[in-house]
Amino acid sequence: MAPVSALPATPPLAAGVDPSPPTAVVGVVGGGQLARMKQQAAIALGVQLVVLSETADDPACRAGATHLPGRHDDLDRLFELAERCDVDTFDHELVPNEHIAALGAAGHVVRPGPGALGLAQDKTLGRRVLADAGYPTPPFIKVTAGDVEAVARFADAHEWPVVIKAPQGGYDGRGVQVAHSVDELPSDDWSANGHWLVEEHVAIERELAVVLARRPSGGTAVYPVVETIQEDGICVELLMPARVPSPVAKRAAEMAVGIGNEIDAVGIMAVELFLTSDGELLVNELALRPHNSGHATIDACETSQFENHLRAVMDWPLGSTAQRAPAAMVNLLGGEAPFDSARLPAALEIDPAIRVHLYAKTPRPGRKIGHLTALASTTHAARRSARRAASALLEPRRAPRRAS
Repeated sequence: MAPVSALPATPPLAAGVDPSPPTAVVGVVGGGQLARMKQQAAIALGVQLVVLSETADDPACRAGATHLPGRHDDLDRLFELAERCDVDTFDHELVPNEHIAALGAAGHVVRPGPGALGLAQDKTLGRRVLADAGYPTPPFIKVTAGDVEAVARFADAHEWPVVIKAPQGGYDGRGVQVAHSVDELPSDDWSANGHWLVEEHVAIERELAVVLARRPSGGTAVYPVVETIQEDGICVELLMPARVPSPVAKRAAEMAVGIGNEIDAVGIMAVELFLTSDGELLVNELALRPHNSGHATIDACETSQFENHLRAVMDWPLGSTAQRAPAAMVNLLGGEAPFDSARLPAALEIDPAIRVHLYAKTPRPGRKIGHLTALASTTHAARRSARRAASALLEPRRAPRRAS
């Protein structure tokens, strides 16, 4: 091989020539970890990601996404993003639905659209639409926040405890409370929109999720059904495939495909399901964006949920969702002590099949700062490796479970 000094110099580009024009320009509202992992998928596809977020220090920007400063609820900034991009999509579900509708009315391409996204933005609306379409859900009612008598009547019919949910904005254990009596109900101002979603506390055997990608012109790709392990409302572990009989997994996938068709979802959609102790599948919630239950697809499947989300919103052919090997994922949660990246080599030494994904987020107790995935010959073996690697990375401290 010739020494570096002997290699011919690269000829300069002609003025005004772009050496690698993007294959497409995609706008993302929000710059968190989901946008960061979209950026990593976008690089391989030659897609330019433009992220609307408040600071250039957000995780997606630190991974190289183009930054447009602004808030998700600033309509002028949303229009500026849309004018720069071929299609807009989302890192979260906090964008005012009327703003999304305004962008579409002005001729901009926004995927998913306001109709589908609205079902994830308002849990009560989403639950009602699914129930009206014939999909089984836990029994529920919508009540005015603080209406103790309405909750008591529901509990009389379905027994205590009951689950109280804030219809908007809750995640990772926030906005969900189990009440065993009227004395344990949240305060009147606990829910931002003045209502509560009250549902029966069902006996759950397992919590499942189905992630799928759906194109606007037709075509759906479904990922293997996964099992999520929750602590205090936060997903701490995930197993792919789920430990359920194949008929149950098939029924869950069919339900998810049907829901995607029913609401005309575009991009990635996640359907969270309860498998009850008597074998019934109940729809819990929807997410109209890449979802924590799909993070293992980065390493465990032929095409990640993030790449397929980009393909879907651009109406490109979808990639294979076939699973490469049994997998287990552990969410890395912040603790009281600072995160020590010097422990990373010890975690990687546990198993060469360990894959670590850090989000460049400031650690807080219970906050997701990354995840790791292990591949193995069985989900049991993968789970054992993933747990050992997570312990090596996070110990000796122990991360509290609830986010602040």
